[in-house]
Amino acid sequence: MRLLVNMASISAKHGILSTKSSLQKKILPYSICIQRATEVKCLRASTNSSNQHNEKYCIDLVRSRDYDGFLCSLLLPEAARRSSLALRAFNVELAQAGIPALLYYHSPATLFIKEYDIWLLHTVYVWLTAFSVVKDSVSQKTIGLMRMQFWKTAVEDIYRDDPPVQPIGIELWKAVRRHTLTRRWMLRIISEREKDLEDRAYRSLKELESYSENTQSSLLYLLLETLGVKDVHADHAASHIGKAQGIVTCLRATPYHSQRRRVYLPMDICMLHGVSQEDFIRGSREQNVRDVVYDIASQAHVHLQHNWIGWIAVLRGIK
Repeated sequence: MRLLVNMASISAKHGILSTKSSLQKKILPYSICIQRATEVKCLRASTNSSNQHNEKYCIDLVRSRDYDGFLCSLLLPEAARRSSLALRAFNVELAQAGIPALLYYHSPATLFIKEYDIWLLHTVYVWLTAFSVVKDSVSQKTIGLMRMQFWKTAVEDIYRDDPPVQPIGIELWKAVRRHTLTRRWMLRIISEREKDLEDRAYRSLKELESYSENTQSSLLYLLLETLGVKDVHADHAASHIGKAQGIVTCLRATPYHSQRRRVYLPMDICMLHGVSQEDFIRGSREQNVRDVVYDIASQAHVHLQHNWIGWIAVLRGIK
């Protein structure tokens, strides 16, 4: 009798255990689903936060360093606006190089990097922060070359779908995937900026035009691609507009550079009017100085008037 009771209790005990086990089997998948859903939501929130940080970084950089370009980007269709800001941020980064965006960027995306890699990137970042990395604020050409090499590698990685964990790099990668942008134009901008690290005046007006073509015009070619415009007349117009913009930028920057005892105006035009670099450094307003500025500005005006058909093609393409 006692054996029967024990067997019954064992049976009952096993029955309870089997019931708990079956409940666990039924409940556990739901708990796992809830946990996984929570993890997905957190990951999406982190990704969205990172995306917003990247976009905001580009917007703030362009707005503070290239306000004209910022205003122009606001006039573009919404589908091309974000990519336009990424390209202009890339251009600003090469021209004036904001250090915080170089290798390390504190965002949720860094959570996916190994702790050692984060420490290494942060160490390099702190080391480079001790220096300036642009022609405008750095006298060491070697560091400027390192800067350009970083972006050459970054562009190649972007086209391999392996962008650097850096706001401009990630935004550029998205723009490339969205609009199939031409890699050649980006690399040409970098190469020309690299040559410009020589920190000397342009030998001739033609050399300034070549620099403007390889930088400003190349940027415009990329912007046209974000708009879906692929037309020979539009490219021709962009070439002239870029040259005009580069020439005008050189003129506009002359007072700023002169205060730092640097003059980059074409030497052939200065020699033609008997003007020395010292005249600009002293802030001379003599007639011959005015004639230099007039001749250079006139060449920019020629480019603007060179091809009205191209302008019309660009406007039609944007519409």
